[in-house]
Amino acid sequence: MALEKLEALEARIRNLVEIVQELKRTNAALQSELRTVRGRLLEQEELNRRWEEERTDVKSRIEKVLGELDVLDALGEPKEVALDYDH
Repeated sequence: MALEKLEALEARIRNLVEIVQELKRTNAALQSELRTVRGRLLEQEELNRRWEEERTDVKSRIEKVLGELDVLDALGEPKEVALDYDH
């Protein structure tokens, strides 16, 4: 009877060792995946920062061109001339 209990205890310990090993493998895989995802996140944040800078630059350039067009429109507008119909 004591031998059976010892064998059962050994089996449970082997099972626990297998579970711990599997958990270590899973943890290592998850750590690797986390590093990969963090790297991709940093890349995406950099892309977003550059996109925002480009968007700001384009907006500024468009506003400048629109301002220049307003000046051209103002210069090209016909002037009101008073006509004298009495002559």
